[in-house]
Amino acid sequence: MDIADINELWGRVTGTQPAPELWLVLVTAAIALALVGPWGSWRTTRNAVTIAHEGGHGLVALLTGRKLEGIRLHSDTSGLTVSRGKPTGLGMVLTAAAGYIAPSLLGLAGAALLGAGRITMLLWGSTALLLLMLIMIRNLWGVVTVVVTGAVFLLVSWLTEPEVQAAFAYVAVWFLLFGGIRPVFELQRKRRRGGAGDSDPDQLARLTRLPALVWVLFFHAVTLLSLVGAARWLVQL
Repeated sequence: MDIADINELWGRVTGTQPAPELWLVLVTAAIALALVGPWGSWRTTRNAVTIAHEGGHGLVALLTGRKLEGIRLHSDTSGLTVSRGKPTGLGMVLTAAAGYIAPSLLGLAGAALLGAGRITMLLWGSTALLLLMLIMIRNLWGVVTVVVTGAVFLLVSWLTEPEVQAAFAYVAVWFLLFGGIRPVFELQRKRRRGGAGDSDPDQLARLTRLPALVWVLFFHAVTLLSLVGAARWLVQL
């Protein structure tokens, strides 16, 4: 690949693309809701939210100086991120708090890119993040899930028309925004029934001495506000 090809590729990634019509933005939101709402689809699509959840734990662990040992994704859509370092302190708190808000914050960042017309950058950036995460996956189901998800993003970005790329990107971002909200409600319901005793908010309660309910409410606030803020970018208000 010569310099001209590299410059062309870089221009393709960093260039802007026209925003789709409002009707398409709304249709993609409806598609994302259909992927998140019904249990029949959610029990499959939730795997993608788990990727974002565990990726959030892993990324913040690295950013706060912890050593990331590995990430495991399970077929029941649960996951586990193991990092090594000081068992208390700000780094551990941020790492534990990152999981449930990661999908929504990724959706918010994606909405900012789409609002700026950076559709190709979003698709390629997502693929790059998935490839980096793949290095830390420690079980077969996790490898398959991440590879398939990354392959979908790569194929769409390389082989489809700009209109299809735009529709896919908007569905993906809406999905993260809606998909980030539902797990927090599921967590709240499990805790009300006496389950999820070692969940992220329970770990945070032990680390910070703030009640777990405070952390659940924090997750609710971040995920809902992310949706509101992102929607303004996505529909160009």
